[in-house]
Amino acid sequence: MKWIDMPPVWLAFFVALAWMQSSYVGFGLALGAWADFAGGLLVGGGILLALLAFMEFRKHRTTVVPHNTPQRLITSGIFSRSRNPIYLGDVLILTGLILRWDAVLSLPLIPVFLWILEKRFIEPEETRMRQAFRAEFAKYERKVRRWV
Repeated sequence: MKWIDMPPVWLAFFVALAWMQSSYVGFGLALGAWADFAGGLLVGGGILLALLAFMEFRKHRTTVVPHNTPQRLITSGIFSRSRNPIYLGDVLILTGLILRWDAVLSLPLIPVFLWILEKRFIEPEETRMRQAFRAEFAKYERKVRRWV
C-alpha cells in the first residue's frame, strides 16, 4: 500500500483535480494566451528538473524512493542548486498544466500540493538524512536551499 503514498501518485491526483475543474467547472474563466506559453515552459522545466535529478540518482546508484534512506548523499548536479529538484519539478508540472488548461479555480491546489510534499515527504526524508549523514547533511543543508 506504500506505493500509493508516493509523490507521482499525489501529482496525478492533483493534476486530475485540475483537469476535472477545467473540463467541468470552467465558468468561462481564462488566463489568456500567455498562460499557454508559460504553462508549456513550466511543464517542460519540471520534466527537465526531474530527469536531471533521476540521472544523478542513477549516477550515484542510490534510491529514488522517498520512503527509503539513500545509501549516498547526492550534492552534485542539479542537487547543488536545490535539495528537492524532483518535488520542485512536480510543482512546476502542476502549475504549468493549471495554466495551460485555464484551470483558474485550481490555482489554490498549488500551495496545498506544496504542503503535502513538505509534510509527507520532505520533512521525513530530511530527518532520515540528518540521522544517516550527520555533519555532511548539515553542511549541505546550510549550503543548498530546500526548494530553489
